[in-house]
Amino acid sequence: MTRTGSSRRTFITGAAATAGAWGVPPALAAPAHAQSRTRPQLRTQDTATPPNGRTVAVLGGGVAGLTAAHELAERGYAVTVYERRALGGKARSMDVPGSARGDRKPLPAEHGFRFIPGIYHNLPDTMRRIPYPGNANGVWDNLVAPPEMMFARANGREDLRAPIPWPGHSAAELTPDEIRRALTGFLQTLVKLPPHESAYFVDRVLVFLTSCDERRNEVWEHTPWWEFVRAAQMSHEYQRILAVGITRNIVATKAEEASTRTVGALGEAFVLNALGRGADGPPDRILNLPTNEAWIDPWAAYLRALGVEFRIGWTVQEVQYGAGRVSGVTALDPAGARRTVTADHYVSALPVEHARRTWSAGLRAADPMLGRCDKLETEWMTGIQFYLTERAPLVHGHLNCIDSPWSLTAIQQAEHWPARNFPADYGDGTAVDCLSVDISDWDKPGILYGKTAKQCTRDEVAREVWAQLKASLNDTGKTLLTDRTLHSWFLDPGVDGLGTPNPTNQDQLLIHPTGTFHNRPSADTRVPNFFLSGDYVAVDIDLATMEGANASARAAVNALLDQDGSTAERCTVKPMYRAPELESFKRHDLWRHRLGLRNAFDLG
Repeated sequence: MTRTGSSRRTFITGAAATAGAWGVPPALAAPAHAQSRTRPQLRTQDTATPPNGRTVAVLGGGVAGLTAAHELAERGYAVTVYERRALGGKARSMDVPGSARGDRKPLPAEHGFRFIPGIYHNLPDTMRRIPYPGNANGVWDNLVAPPEMMFARANGREDLRAPIPWPGHSAAELTPDEIRRALTGFLQTLVKLPPHESAYFVDRVLVFLTSCDERRNEVWEHTPWWEFVRAAQMSHEYQRILAVGITRNIVATKAEEASTRTVGALGEAFVLNALGRGADGPPDRILNLPTNEAWIDPWAAYLRALGVEFRIGWTVQEVQYGAGRVSGVTALDPAGARRTVTADHYVSALPVEHARRTWSAGLRAADPMLGRCDKLETEWMTGIQFYLTERAPLVHGHLNCIDSPWSLTAIQQAEHWPARNFPADYGDGTAVDCLSVDISDWDKPGILYGKTAKQCTRDEVAREVWAQLKASLNDTGKTLLTDRTLHSWFLDPGVDGLGTPNPTNQDQLLIHPTGTFHNRPSADTRVPNFFLSGDYVAVDIDLATMEGANASARAAVNALLDQDGSTAERCTVKPMYRAPELESFKRHDLWRHRLGLRNAFDLG
């Protein structure tokens, strides 16, 4: 939804693409934080006195951390960002080690392909404010819109291909009847379900769209999506596309567990985007270059120009608490020396699975909200790239292999990078395309080895994903992917120990089973100089996304400004679009909900 020059770490040297397609990658090098932890502890003041006399330590250099640094630096704060690996976090791209020949760049790889839909508003605003040579709107002008998408089926089922037109449909009057007609037409044209199943699903969409916030928070948050859409009573096609496909491939959560509030809110935003309402742009947008070239490197350069200092290779260990405030942060520097970072304010912008390990007992006692974060759940959603010597005729946009056991989604990258000649600019000159694939289900047996992705070795993961792609794309009489065109592959180096009893993943994804909404923390805490930023923090978009990370950072900066008594302009935190035509239906539903009645469109 899941990815810098000088900040790239050599930790990825052990995860090189294979010289041949199926060679086994060498073991990962030990990260800096695995070095000695018994060295003497040093104390350091890490920032010079800024114009306004205030310093901020930002813990984490992903989208949340860079956004917080951006907003604070523009308001005169001296900001130092502490990042253990590389700027950009899960959003960064990275070099495939050893892949460059001559004057070419290394092959580009990533944790997962970028997807920046038109439903985002806060992240695009930040992108417009990052200068980029020749672009009037900064790096935002590097966004391009794929013209189509595809649901790739297996076992001879017909693939479902759909154009993504823009400007979108613009309804003169967005009524339930108008929405019903639009969605019914889409389902009948693309999905081709039995008419009664399409009609029922559309009714369920209308129930959610017209549900008041109280019903969403109190009822739909505790109702699994599978139950909400009555998937158990429907056909296999209905289950695969409208229940499993939506939840596993988009929000990486099992349909039987996923919160209807989360799935429905995301679906509502996409429906309104497709109908031309409240959008920053087309429903599907990607970058026209590898992520670091198009976005992360220019961002880091701009922040350095604002005075932001980056400490790369620093691993945060503990946020210390004393006398009612955060007194410092214990971290390991790149040499493994233990240091204490001090500042006036601290913004924790680490992913939740890393952040909560750094919160000391005293800090947790000071704000019980932090303890609720232990209930937040994460799973694996990780990318692998296949480099091809011939362009495969797949689809000009994203494809979703909805029958694949590992819930694969993918996109061919090179055609969307018009400023780059892929074979001339990257690698050894023979790879002409990069097929970037996200693996969303790591716990289901595959079709080649009968093992889960976690049980497979790295080589077996690559072979299995390739086999599942071919099963979805080569099953209708056409051979779209062939082994002879496979140049090499690269699996995210954040995954380690595959094929052993204890596989690990440094970059997990927050998932949204029922009840998750009530355990999300706010950006401000009861500790006056400590703030939270990240895609797990409660903001209007109830999903682990770059948009959520960006919005939470803005909220954290606003809370910091409030605590500091600053007169600086507050960050704009734009909520998700609400169609005004539907507000009267939601007000009516609020009355029904408080009387214990169903939504008016809910026929059971």
